Amino acid sequence: MTPIPFQQYTAAQLRHLSGGIKVSPVLPFESPAKELLAFNDNRGHISLSGAQSKYSVVIRDGQFQLTKQGEQGTHILKPALTDFDNCADSPANEHLTMQIAEKVFRIETAANALCFFRNGEAAYVTRRYDVAADSTKIQQEDFASLAGITPERYGRDFKYSALSYEDIGLLIRRYIPAWKIEIVKFFDLILFNFLFSNGDAHIKNFSVIKNQDGDYRLAPAYDLINTQIHLPGDSVFALQKGLFADGRSFPMGISGQTFVDFGLALGIPEKTVQRELSRFTADYPAIQTMVENSFLSEPSKHLYYSTYHTRLISFLRA
Repeated sequence: MTPIPFQQYTAAQLRHLSGGIKVSPVLPFESPAKELLAFNDNRGHISLSGAQSKYSVVIRDGQFQLTKQGEQGTHILKPALTDFDNCADSPANEHLTMQIAEKVFRIETAANALCFFRNGEAAYVTRRYDVAADSTKIQQEDFASLAGITPERYGRDFKYSALSYEDIGLLIRRYIPAWKIEIVKFFDLILFNFLFSNGDAHIKNFSVIKNQDGDYRLAPAYDLINTQIHLPGDSVFALQKGLFADGRSFPMGISGQTFVDFGLALGIPEKTVQRELSRFTADYPAIQTMVENSFLSEPSKHLYYSTYHTRLISFLRA
Protein backbone atom coordinates (compact mmCIF):
# COMPACT_ATOMS: atom_id res chain seq x y z
CA MET A 1 0.00 0.00 0.00
CA THR A 2 1.31 3.42 -0.99
CA PRO A 3 1.54 5.82 2.00
CA ILE A 4 -1.10 8.56 2.04
CA PRO A 5 0.36 12.09 2.41
CA PHE A 6 -1.90 13.00 5.35
CA GLN A 7 0.29 15.92 6.36
CA GLN A 8 -1.21 17.79 3.39
CA TYR A 9 -4.75 16.67 4.04
CA THR A 10 -7.33 19.11 5.45
CA ALA A 11 -9.65 17.19 7.75
CA ALA A 12 -12.12 20.11 7.84
CA GLN A 13 -12.91 19.53 4.17
CA LEU A 14 -13.71 15.90 4.86
CA ARG A 15 -16.04 16.83 7.75
CA HIS A 16 -17.82 19.34 5.51
CA LEU A 17 -18.14 16.73 2.78
CA SER A 18 -19.59 14.13 5.13
CA GLY A 19 -21.93 16.51 6.96
CA GLY A 20 -20.05 16.01 10.22
CA ILE A 21 -20.12 12.21 10.09
CA LYS A 22 -16.77 10.65 10.88
CA VAL A 23 -15.52 9.04 7.70
CA SER A 24 -12.15 7.75 6.56
CA PRO A 25 -10.37 9.48 3.65
CA VAL A 26 -9.04 6.04 2.64
CA LEU A 27 -11.48 4.24 0.35
CA PRO A 28 -12.12 0.56 1.13
CA PHE A 29 -11.20 -0.64 -2.35
CA GLU A 30 -8.59 -0.36 -5.05
CA SER A 31 -8.96 2.02 -8.00
CA PRO A 32 -11.45 1.12 -10.77
CA ALA A 33 -8.63 -0.35 -12.86
CA LYS A 34 -7.99 -2.84 -10.04
CA GLU A 35 -11.60 -3.70 -9.19
CA LEU A 36 -13.21 -3.26 -12.59
CA LEU A 37 -16.17 -5.60 -12.03
CA ALA A 38 -17.50 -3.84 -8.93
CA PHE A 39 -17.09 -0.41 -10.47
CA ASN A 40 -18.69 -1.39 -13.78
CA ASP A 41 -21.73 -2.65 -11.88
CA ASN A 42 -21.93 0.60 -9.91
CA ARG A 43 -21.92 2.81 -13.03
CA GLY A 44 -25.51 1.74 -13.66
CA HIS A 45 -26.56 3.42 -10.42
CA ILE A 46 -25.78 6.97 -11.55
CA SER A 47 -27.15 9.03 -14.43
CA LEU A 48 -24.76 11.98 -14.53
CA SER A 49 -23.42 12.87 -17.96
CA GLY A 50 -19.83 13.46 -18.97
CA ALA A 51 -16.78 11.69 -20.33
CA GLN A 52 -15.18 11.19 -16.93
CA SER A 53 -16.11 8.10 -14.96
CA LYS A 54 -18.33 8.83 -11.97
CA TYR A 55 -19.47 6.41 -9.29
CA SER A 56 -22.28 6.60 -6.76
CA VAL A 57 -21.25 6.21 -3.12
CA VAL A 58 -22.74 6.48 0.38
CA ILE A 59 -21.22 6.69 3.84
CA ARG A 60 -21.54 3.31 5.52
CA ASP A 61 -19.63 2.05 8.57
CA GLY A 62 -17.40 5.13 8.56
CA GLN A 63 -16.31 4.70 4.95
CA PHE A 64 -17.35 5.79 1.48
CA GLN A 65 -18.88 2.65 -0.03
CA LEU A 66 -20.20 1.97 -3.52
CA THR A 67 -24.00 2.03 -3.59
CA LYS A 68 -25.96 -1.17 -3.85
CA GLN A 69 -28.69 -1.79 -6.41
CA GLY A 70 -31.63 0.52 -5.69
CA GLU A 71 -29.74 2.52 -3.05
CA GLN A 72 -29.76 6.31 -3.31
CA GLY A 73 -26.22 7.65 -3.48
CA THR A 74 -25.36 10.73 -1.46
CA HIS A 75 -21.91 11.39 -2.91
CA ILE A 76 -20.10 11.05 -6.23
CA LEU A 77 -16.62 9.55 -6.56
CA LYS A 78 -14.45 10.54 -9.52
CA PRO A 79 -11.15 8.69 -10.05
CA ALA A 80 -8.37 10.09 -12.22
CA LEU A 81 -9.00 10.78 -15.88
CA THR A 82 -7.74 8.44 -18.56
CA ASP A 83 -6.44 9.21 -22.06
CA PHE A 84 -5.49 12.82 -21.26
CA ASP A 85 -2.29 14.60 -20.26
CA ASN A 86 -1.36 14.50 -16.56
CA CYS A 87 -4.25 12.12 -15.82
CA ALA A 88 -3.16 11.34 -12.27
CA ASP A 89 -3.45 15.05 -11.40
CA SER A 90 -7.13 15.40 -12.30
CA PRO A 91 -8.59 14.74 -8.80
CA ALA A 92 -6.20 17.27 -7.26
CA ASN A 93 -6.90 19.71 -10.07
CA GLU A 94 -10.66 19.64 -9.54
CA HIS A 95 -10.31 19.76 -5.77
CA LEU A 96 -7.94 22.75 -5.92
CA THR A 97 -10.12 24.64 -8.40
CA MET A 98 -13.26 24.09 -6.35
CA GLN A 99 -11.46 25.18 -3.17
CA ILE A 100 -10.16 28.38 -4.78
CA ALA A 101 -13.67 29.18 -6.05
CA GLU A 102 -15.14 28.77 -2.57
CA LYS A 103 -12.44 30.07 -0.26
CA VAL A 104 -10.98 32.91 -2.33
CA PHE A 105 -13.90 34.10 -4.45
CA ARG A 106 -16.82 33.07 -2.20
CA ILE A 107 -18.54 31.10 -4.95
CA GLU A 108 -21.00 28.58 -3.55
CA THR A 109 -19.71 25.13 -4.48
CA ALA A 110 -20.74 21.54 -3.92
CA ALA A 111 -18.96 20.16 -0.84
CA ASN A 112 -15.85 18.21 -1.85
CA ALA A 113 -12.61 16.64 -0.67
CA LEU A 114 -9.84 14.35 -1.81
CA CYS A 115 -9.92 10.71 -0.80
CA PHE A 116 -7.49 7.92 -1.59
CA PHE A 117 -7.75 4.41 -2.91
CA ARG A 118 -5.94 1.73 -0.94
CA ASN A 119 -2.95 1.94 -3.28
CA GLY A 120 -2.61 5.67 -2.56
CA GLU A 121 -4.12 6.98 -5.81
CA ALA A 122 -6.21 10.11 -5.28
CA ALA A 123 -9.94 10.35 -6.01
CA TYR A 124 -12.23 13.37 -5.96
CA VAL A 125 -15.40 13.00 -3.89
CA THR A 126 -18.26 15.49 -3.88
CA ARG A 127 -21.59 15.58 -2.07
CA ARG A 128 -24.74 15.54 -4.18
CA TYR A 129 -26.50 18.86 -3.61
CA ASP A 130 -29.67 17.38 -5.15
CA VAL A 131 -30.05 14.78 -2.39
CA ALA A 132 -31.39 15.90 1.01
CA ALA A 133 -30.14 14.66 4.38
CA ASP A 134 -32.93 12.05 4.45
CA SER A 135 -31.81 10.81 0.98
CA THR A 136 -34.84 12.25 -0.83
CA LYS A 137 -34.19 13.92 -4.17
CA ILE A 138 -34.36 17.70 -4.54
CA GLN A 139 -35.66 18.92 -7.88
CA GLN A 140 -32.78 20.02 -10.09
CA GLU A 141 -32.53 20.84 -13.78
CA ASP A 142 -29.45 21.58 -15.83
CA PHE A 143 -29.72 24.19 -18.56
CA ALA A 144 -29.86 21.65 -21.38
CA SER A 145 -32.97 20.15 -19.79
CA LEU A 146 -34.39 23.57 -18.94
CA ALA A 147 -34.07 24.73 -22.56
CA GLY A 148 -35.27 21.44 -24.05
CA ILE A 149 -31.93 20.83 -25.74
CA THR A 150 -31.26 17.20 -26.61
CA PRO A 151 -28.74 15.36 -28.81
CA GLU A 152 -31.63 14.21 -31.00
CA ARG A 153 -32.50 17.84 -31.83
CA TYR A 154 -29.07 19.48 -31.71
CA GLY A 155 -26.57 16.71 -32.46
CA ARG A 156 -23.92 14.95 -30.40
CA ASP A 157 -22.17 18.22 -29.45
CA PHE A 158 -25.39 19.76 -28.11
CA LYS A 159 -23.77 20.59 -24.75
CA TYR A 160 -21.30 22.85 -26.51
CA SER A 161 -23.06 24.09 -29.64
CA ALA A 162 -26.64 24.99 -28.78
CA LEU A 163 -26.32 28.08 -26.56
CA SER A 164 -24.06 30.97 -25.63
CA TYR A 165 -23.44 32.09 -22.05
CA GLU A 166 -25.68 35.08 -22.73
CA ASP A 167 -28.44 32.63 -23.71
CA ILE A 168 -28.01 30.88 -20.34
CA GLY A 169 -28.38 34.29 -18.71
CA LEU A 170 -31.67 34.81 -20.53
CA LEU A 171 -32.90 31.48 -19.17
CA ILE A 172 -31.93 32.56 -15.66
CA ARG A 173 -33.98 35.73 -16.12
CA ARG A 174 -36.93 33.67 -17.37
CA TYR A 175 -37.01 30.92 -14.77
CA ILE A 176 -35.58 32.38 -11.56
CA PRO A 177 -37.75 34.92 -9.71
CA ALA A 178 -34.73 36.38 -7.88
CA TRP A 179 -32.76 36.60 -11.13
CA LYS A 180 -31.15 39.94 -10.27
CA ILE A 181 -29.24 38.19 -7.49
CA GLU A 182 -28.60 34.91 -9.29
CA ILE A 183 -27.41 36.55 -12.53
CA VAL A 184 -24.51 38.14 -10.64
CA LYS A 185 -23.56 34.70 -9.29
CA PHE A 186 -23.63 33.37 -12.84
CA PHE A 187 -21.49 36.28 -14.05
CA ASP A 188 -18.98 35.56 -11.29
CA LEU A 189 -18.80 31.91 -12.31
CA ILE A 190 -18.07 32.83 -15.94
CA LEU A 191 -15.32 35.19 -14.77
CA PHE A 192 -13.87 32.41 -12.65
CA ASN A 193 -14.02 29.85 -15.45
CA PHE A 194 -12.11 32.22 -17.73
CA LEU A 195 -9.45 33.02 -15.14
CA PHE A 196 -8.89 29.39 -14.22
CA SER A 197 -9.07 27.95 -17.74
CA ASN A 198 -12.16 25.79 -17.31
CA GLY A 199 -12.75 24.90 -20.94
CA ASP A 200 -15.47 22.37 -20.11
CA ALA A 201 -18.12 24.73 -18.70
CA HIS A 202 -20.85 23.44 -21.02
CA ILE A 203 -24.61 23.90 -20.56
CA LYS A 204 -25.04 20.74 -18.48
CA ASN A 205 -22.47 22.04 -16.00
CA PHE A 206 -24.86 24.80 -14.91
CA SER A 207 -28.07 23.92 -13.07
CA VAL A 208 -30.98 25.33 -11.14
CA ILE A 209 -32.38 23.78 -7.97
CA LYS A 210 -35.62 24.30 -6.08
CA ASN A 211 -35.35 26.05 -2.72
CA GLN A 212 -37.61 25.53 0.28
CA ASP A 213 -40.07 28.14 -1.03
CA GLY A 214 -40.51 26.20 -4.26
CA ASP A 215 -38.64 28.74 -6.38
CA TYR A 216 -35.59 28.00 -8.48
CA ARG A 217 -32.12 29.33 -7.75
CA LEU A 218 -28.72 28.56 -9.22
CA ALA A 219 -27.30 25.28 -7.96
CA PRO A 220 -23.89 25.28 -6.28
CA ALA A 221 -20.99 25.26 -8.73
CA TYR A 222 -19.60 21.85 -9.70
CA ASP A 223 -17.13 20.31 -12.18
CA LEU A 224 -14.71 23.24 -11.95
CA ILE A 225 -11.31 22.23 -13.31
CA ASN A 226 -8.38 23.76 -15.17
CA THR A 227 -8.65 21.88 -18.47
CA GLN A 228 -5.33 23.23 -19.76
CA ILE A 229 -3.57 20.78 -17.42
CA HIS A 230 -5.08 17.83 -19.28
CA LEU A 231 -5.86 19.24 -22.72
CA PRO A 232 -3.27 21.83 -23.78
CA GLY A 233 -4.66 24.32 -26.26
CA ASP A 234 -8.22 23.73 -25.07
CA SER A 235 -10.68 26.42 -26.18
CA VAL A 236 -11.07 29.57 -24.10
CA PHE A 237 -14.82 29.03 -23.77
CA ALA A 238 -16.52 25.66 -23.76
CA LEU A 239 -19.53 26.95 -25.66
CA GLN A 240 -18.88 27.33 -29.36
CA LYS A 241 -20.93 30.53 -29.50
CA GLY A 242 -18.87 31.94 -26.64
CA LEU A 243 -20.06 34.71 -24.37
CA PHE A 244 -22.57 36.44 -26.59
CA ALA A 245 -25.75 35.30 -28.32
CA ASP A 246 -24.55 36.85 -31.60
CA GLY A 247 -21.47 34.60 -31.54
CA ARG A 248 -19.06 37.51 -31.89
CA SER A 249 -15.35 36.72 -31.97
CA PHE A 250 -12.44 38.58 -30.39
CA PRO A 251 -9.50 38.73 -32.83
CA MET A 252 -7.61 41.02 -30.41
CA GLY A 253 -8.18 38.65 -27.49
CA ILE A 254 -10.37 38.70 -24.40
CA SER A 255 -10.02 41.73 -22.13
CA GLY A 256 -11.69 43.32 -19.15
CA GLN A 257 -13.90 45.34 -21.51
CA THR A 258 -15.14 42.09 -23.01
CA PHE A 259 -16.54 41.14 -19.63
CA VAL A 260 -17.94 44.61 -19.01
CA ASP A 261 -19.94 44.21 -22.22
CA PHE A 262 -20.96 40.69 -21.21
CA GLY A 263 -22.16 41.78 -17.77
CA LEU A 264 -24.22 44.57 -19.30
CA ALA A 265 -25.69 42.10 -21.83
CA LEU A 266 -26.84 39.96 -18.89
CA GLY A 267 -28.72 42.94 -17.47
CA ILE A 268 -26.34 43.64 -14.58
CA PRO A 269 -25.89 47.31 -13.61
CA GLU A 270 -22.50 48.67 -14.70
CA LYS A 271 -21.56 49.59 -11.13
CA THR A 272 -22.05 45.96 -10.09
CA VAL A 273 -20.12 44.69 -13.12
CA GLN A 274 -17.16 46.93 -12.27
CA ARG A 275 -17.28 45.85 -8.62
CA GLU A 276 -17.14 42.17 -9.54
CA LEU A 277 -14.36 42.72 -12.08
CA SER A 278 -12.32 44.52 -9.43
CA ARG A 279 -12.93 41.70 -6.98
CA PHE A 280 -11.80 39.01 -9.40
CA THR A 281 -8.70 40.88 -10.56
CA ALA A 282 -7.46 41.77 -7.07
CA ASP A 283 -4.20 40.35 -5.75
CA TYR A 284 -4.80 37.11 -3.82
CA PRO A 285 -1.56 35.62 -2.43
CA ALA A 286 -3.67 32.74 -1.12
CA ILE A 287 -4.06 31.41 -4.66
CA GLN A 288 -0.36 30.73 -5.09
CA THR A 289 -0.19 29.25 -1.60
CA MET A 290 -3.10 26.92 -2.32
CA VAL A 291 -1.54 25.80 -5.59
CA GLU A 292 1.80 25.14 -3.88
CA ASN A 293 0.11 23.17 -1.07
CA SER A 294 -2.09 21.15 -3.41
CA PHE A 295 -1.66 17.49 -4.39
CA LEU A 296 -0.76 18.45 -7.97
CA SER A 297 2.58 17.27 -9.31
CA GLU A 298 5.26 19.95 -9.45
CA PRO A 299 5.02 20.46 -13.25
CA SER A 300 1.23 20.75 -13.01
CA LYS A 301 1.50 23.26 -10.16
CA HIS A 302 3.65 25.47 -12.39
CA LEU A 303 1.28 25.09 -15.34
CA TYR A 304 -1.80 25.73 -13.18
CA TYR A 305 -0.49 29.01 -11.76
CA SER A 306 1.02 30.21 -15.03
CA THR A 307 -2.26 29.73 -16.92
CA TYR A 308 -4.08 31.67 -14.19
CA HIS A 309 -1.52 34.48 -14.32
CA THR A 310 -1.70 34.67 -18.13
CA ARG A 311 -5.50 34.92 -18.05
CA LEU A 312 -5.32 37.55 -15.31
CA ILE A 313 -3.01 39.73 -17.42
CA SER A 314 -5.48 39.41 -20.31
CA PHE A 315 -8.29 40.36 -17.96
CA LEU A 316 -6.49 43.53 -16.88
CA ARG A 317 -6.15 44.82 -20.44
CA ALA A 318 -8.52 47.69 -21.20
